[in-house]
Amino acid sequence: MFTKHCVYLRYCLALFFTLLFLQPFVLNAVSKSTNHMYTYLALGDSYTIGEQVPIHDNFPHQAVKLLKEQHFDVADPVIIATTGWTTDELAASIREHNINETFSFVTLLIGVNNQYRGRSIDNYRQEYTQLLDQAIVFAKGNAAHVFVLSIPDWGATPFAEGRDRQQVAKEIDEYNAACKEITLAHNCRYLDITGSTRQNGQNKEYLAPDGLHPSAKEYAVWAQQLVPLIAKTIKQ
Repeated sequence: MFTKHCVYLRYCLALFFTLLFLQPFVLNAVSKSTNHMYTYLALGDSYTIGEQVPIHDNFPHQAVKLLKEQHFDVADPVIIATTGWTTDELAASIREHNINETFSFVTLLIGVNNQYRGRSIDNYRQEYTQLLDQAIVFAKGNAAHVFVLSIPDWGATPFAEGRDRQQVAKEIDEYNAACKEITLAHNCRYLDITGSTRQNGQNKEYLAPDGLHPSAKEYAVWAQQLVPLIAKTIKQ
């Protein structure tokens, strides 16, 4: 009987130490299997790519940094944006990229170059609607995971010296009214950052060297407004 107990005790001790040794590996495997990395697609023009600022200072990268500080595991943003793009040019580039994957969330900021080139609101409405539909597809069909930023007012910057600033502001407002209407009708999220660009439009700290595009400081304002919306949405 004593011998049987000793054998059983040795077996229990061996099992205990084996499990103790394996525990870190088991926990690590479980952690990896349950870990979820969020992915982010940013669509736009110069205001998304961050003209004249380092890439990590544009608003998509700043938003990812803030999300990581809140312990969200987020991959670096995939950005499809180039300075000067209009709605149709962004759409053409999306087709050229032939993106097959989907993303946890998507941002869209487009239209300033449509206004700058004097294109009609009706043309913008049609092409913007198509872009928004595509953004929803990229967001796995979840409209609530598409975040649209309003068009900044370049007329408030030093670049617009000698131009009709009031007319530019009026046209930007008309574009943004159309953008907001379509965005909300699609059940996507709309963020108004135009007011900030007007408030800071003459402040050099908030402007890139060209006196037109935002600096990292202005992009930080946008990211700080955007991140709470994203965080609340992807938690659900």
